[in-house]
Amino acid sequence: MKKILLTLLAGVLLISCKSENKKEALPLQTEIAPVEQIDLSIYPQAYQDVLATHGGLAQWSAMQSLTFKMPKENGDEVHTTDLKTRDVVIETEKYQIGSHNGKVWLAQDSTYYPKNRARFYHNLMFYFYTMPFILADDGIVYSETASLEKDGISYPGIKIAYQSNVGDSPDDEYILYYHPESKKMEWLAYTVTRGQGSKSTDFHFIKYNKWQEVNGLLLPEELTWYKTENNLPTEARGKPRIFTNVDIDASHMGADFYTIPDNGVYVDE
Repeated sequence: MKKILLTLLAGVLLISCKSENKKEALPLQTEIAPVEQIDLSIYPQAYQDVLATHGGLAQWSAMQSLTFKMPKENGDEVHTTDLKTRDVVIETEKYQIGSHNGKVWLAQDSTYYPKNRARFYHNLMFYFYTMPFILADDGIVYSETASLEKDGISYPGIKIAYQSNVGDSPDDEYILYYHPESKKMEWLAYTVTRGQGSKSTDFHFIKYNKWQEVNGLLLPEELTWYKTENNLPTEARGKPRIFTNVDIDASHMGADFYTIPDNGVYVDE
C-alpha cells in the first residue's frame, strides 16, 4: 500500500512539474515584439501615399543600418550608415571618410582626398539615396508646389524646407515629384546653400530611374543628374549613378565601427 501511495505521489509531482514548465515556457512562445507607433497624420496625404508605395515609414523606422556600394571610375565607394545616429563611414581603396557623434573625420595615407570637402560629402549620397524616407525627419516643413511637366507626364510635387538650425544646411530646399498613378518618387529638385550664406533659387534635378526592393523597402538602383534650363530639367548630364550590394536591416554595426582610425584627422580642426 505504501508503494502504491509513493507511486501515486511521484506521478502527481511529475505532472505538476510538467504543468509548471509549460506555464513558464508559454510567455516565450507567445511573446510579440512591440511595433513602433508612428503618427502619419503629421505628414501631407500625398507624402503618406509615397511613403506607403515605397514600403512604409514603419518598416523604414525599424531598420538600424544601411550599406551600399557605388561603383566609380576612380574606385568604388562603400557607404555604411547607422540610421539612428546617422554616423557614416565611406570606404575606398585610397581613403576613408566618416563621422562619429557629429564629428567628421578623414583617413588616408596621402593627400588624395581634399580635407575641406569631407564634411560636405560625408553624408551627401546618403541623403540622395534614402529618398523619400529621409524627408520624414524632424524639423521639416511641407508645402504645396507646382507640378513638374516632363515628357508628357504631370508630376505632382511636395516642397520641403527645414526649420532654422536643423542639419548642416537648414537653408536647403527640396521638391519631391511623384508619378500621379504609381505614387513612386520620380524626380528630386534641390538647392545647394552650403557656404553661400543665403538661400538659393537655383534648383538641381535628379531622375530616380530605377528602384530595387530590399527588405520590404523600395530603394534606388539608378539616379541620373539632369542639365537644367529656367529651373527645369532638360537632358541627362552624364551616366546614371548605380547602386549595388545594398543591405538594409534591423541590426547595427556597433559604435566602434564609426570611430576615427589611427591615421584619421578631424576635418573641422
